[in-house]
Amino acid sequence: MFAAGTDTTFTALDWTMAELIRNPGVMKKVQEEIKEVVKGKGNVSEEDIDQMSYLKAVIKEVLRLHPPLPLLVPRESTERVKLHGFEIPTKTRVIINAWAIGRDPKTWERPEEFWPERFLNSVVDFKGQDFQLIPFGAGRRGCPGIMFAISTIELALATLLHHFDWKMPDGMSAEELDMSESPGITVHRKTSLVVQATPKF
Repeated sequence: MFAAGTDTTFTALDWTMAELIRNPGVMKKVQEEIKEVVKGKGNVSEEDIDQMSYLKAVIKEVLRLHPPLPLLVPRESTERVKLHGFEIPTKTRVIINAWAIGRDPKTWERPEEFWPERFLNSVVDFKGQDFQLIPFGAGRRGCPGIMFAISTIELALATLLHHFDWKMPDGMSAEELDMSESPGITVHRKTSLVVQATPKF
């Protein structure tokens, strides 16, 4: 349980920071929201997070583009069923590709673009009820740690963005950031994220 929660949380934060470095306008907007909500307090609290709608939209967008587990835990059909014209026999192992679902152009406008604004006035959530966004799976066997994972990601990200300004090391541009994926059960970035953090106060 700890291994699964730690690796996926780290992976989501790594992809989030990489996308924010590549999209400095988005990072600035999130930092402004955090500053407005926290209002000079030293640290971000869990109560503050509830008021950070743009931060939540950024996390949803990262989970859409970069689900930590791109292929969800396999399922097995208990009975013969017909689904969208396909016959699925009893005892068939089914693997759901959450990565492909999150980039489906039939569902998402500008599917390959990092665009958190798509979630600002949207009821789509990742809790398993909206099947176009299922990074944690869905139904009775969805991830039991979803609330723990999201709370951890939100608080860690808000704290990092509240206390530091982030940029590429000297001499490098955000366009040079390698966003290649490394294959595995969890999808990490192929290269380590090396960025420069400057304390804000």
